[in-house]
Amino acid sequence: MPYGIVTEQSITFDTDIRLESGRILGPITLAYETYGELNADRSNAILVAHAWTGNAHLAGRYSDEEPKPGWWDAIVGPGCLLDTDRYCVICSNVIGSCYGSTGPTSINPKTGKRYNLSFPVITVRDMVRAQQLLIDHLGIKRLVTVLGGSMGGMQALEWATQYPDRIASAVVLATSPRPSAQAISLNAVARWAIFNDPTWKKGEYKKNPKDGLALARGIGHITFLSDESMTAKFGRRFSAKDGLFDFFGQFEVERYLNYNGYGFVDRFDTNSFLYLAKALDLYDVAWGCESLEEAFEPVQAPIQFFAFTSDWLYPPAQTEEMVTALKSLNKPVEYHLINSPYGHDAFLLEHETFTPQVREFLSKVR
Repeated sequence: MPYGIVTEQSITFDTDIRLESGRILGPITLAYETYGELNADRSNAILVAHAWTGNAHLAGRYSDEEPKPGWWDAIVGPGCLLDTDRYCVICSNVIGSCYGSTGPTSINPKTGKRYNLSFPVITVRDMVRAQQLLIDHLGIKRLVTVLGGSMGGMQALEWATQYPDRIASAVVLATSPRPSAQAISLNAVARWAIFNDPTWKKGEYKKNPKDGLALARGIGHITFLSDESMTAKFGRRFSAKDGLFDFFGQFEVERYLNYNGYGFVDRFDTNSFLYLAKALDLYDVAWGCESLEEAFEPVQAPIQFFAFTSDWLYPPAQTEEMVTALKSLNKPVEYHLINSPYGHDAFLLEHETFTPQVREFLSKVR
């Protein structure tokens, strides 16, 4: 059942935070949504962390007229995996984004103008540092779990390693301890697409640079899919609208990428795309440590990992590297490899493949 009508909230913290780069950011606004109610001692909260271009709109609709519900609506609500009769579920938009939290589209209080490229480079660790402000504000001392996929999983890892006493568990899906050279190279090509769009104007654009951002999103979208899923959905079918030997004629998969790329321009900011891509490239759970083992030494809470067989962006071997490191430390860890044709996006598209395991995992959390 759909969750129902929800309201986005936001809060501004007048405090400054010191970023990993050494720069100072403040004040900080975070957009967030909640589902369910906190209990008397505020011990039933779950934090869901979103992926790269996601937002705080996890579930439900803002009005009856909204065409689509939140991005993970199927797992939130009474009797669902994230049971709102039992838990208070929180999802906050990360700093650096363009969905209500402080980012390059925000007004710099020192200049009265948009930050644009004067916004400091941020890391996933910085995102979590800002999230902690929200959790403190809500009076939550310890989260039942932090759950997320891809960049959301990176945030869960940061909670487990940087704030080990603040969580009782973590659920990490389709996530890398550090993106590979191949993953970084694909983001680099996406950046070139934006940098070479003359309307980008080094971040000082008035209107979203549509061609550069659409191409960048198209490149990114390919990494979210798999050969198997693309073959099943498109094969080598040629568009019925085009002649086979029309030079500008397109295969169906080309039309799909074009549609998704230009649709993305209407809902996401180009500079935010660049800043969050940079945060992904910089991510390393062992940042500041000599090894994964050293990074995971502070972990107290059990961590449940999921990898998906056709995910070539953050392949299973990268998850297994983290599982091995945690096991070597005798840390509580659980690993599930899910057979899926849907590539990196499997964690969003096939919640039923991991729901039973996560439900059982959470039932043991104390």
